[in-house]
Amino acid sequence: MKPDRWLGLDLRHLVALKTIADEGSFGRAAERLGYTQSAISQQIATLERIVGLRLIERPGGPRPISLTEAGRILLRHAEAIEARILAAKADMSALEAGDAGRLRVGTFQSVGTRVLPTLLRRFSEDHPGVEIVLRESADEVELLEMVERGELDLTFWTLPVPAGPYDTVELLRDPYVLVVPAGSPLAELRRPPTLKEIALQPLVGFSRCNAMDEVESHLESTGRTPNFVFRSDNNGTVQGLVGAGVGVSVAPLLTVDEDDESVAVVDLQGRIPPRVIGLVWHRDRHRSPAAEAFAKTAIAVCRELAREPAAA
Repeated sequence: MKPDRWLGLDLRHLVALKTIADEGSFGRAAERLGYTQSAISQQIATLERIVGLRLIERPGGPRPISLTEAGRILLRHAEAIEARILAAKADMSALEAGDAGRLRVGTFQSVGTRVLPTLLRRFSEDHPGVEIVLRESADEVELLEMVERGELDLTFWTLPVPAGPYDTVELLRDPYVLVVPAGSPLAELRRPPTLKEIALQPLVGFSRCNAMDEVESHLESTGRTPNFVFRSDNNGTVQGLVGAGVGVSVAPLLTVDEDDESVAVVDLQGRIPPRVIGLVWHRDRHRSPAAEAFAKTAIAVCRELAREPAAA
């Protein structure tokens, strides 16, 4: 039986391909990896023999190299393999640390303001040997990619997650409210404003994210295109502009400072379904005792937060 050429594939061959794609030349890839240029060329030649297809176009002269269609397809697999290797490395580190070491957690602004202070205090009291390393991002997709690569052990996320190697637990349902300038007629209605009434207003919104896409989809269902006059990733900026009379905002309640006297907060009574905040982790990775304990503490803290009475 003829041996399978693919059994000779080495991880360093895929690393070389990915680095060449990143750097755009054999020379820069060799410098980044600490090899000679001839060594990189040999690795790619070996990889092309294993695959049986040309992977890199070498036009010569000053023109940059590029990947062939086969090279681009193989690169996608190489990136997935690299992510799993990094996840395996993270697993070994977590297993070695046991109930100590580092726990890397992804988060976003409203969770950081309303959930994390209580959660981190309580978790640190119960698990003083665990160092929590937080990574905040306005781009939830970035956080999910870091979970897949093993760069984060857990991340907060607006559920549901896209298809992938993820498991989740729901923590909190965060209702949407309408934030209007103090004294606005919309705050004086005896009923929540309709979505059409809201869509007619100048809107101050957040930059694109899962939660904002949901809001805009519901407003567009009225047949009107929402008029966003400003967008920001900063909760305070959005609320400050509403308080200054620039517009109104449909926002998750966790993002709102209800003690701000320059605005009024109007309960929409479910006209837009609440955003669902959860924790996400890699389904195929080892979950350390520290990660398990963090998830349990997060569930308890968020249940308490959900039971808090609304501000008068």
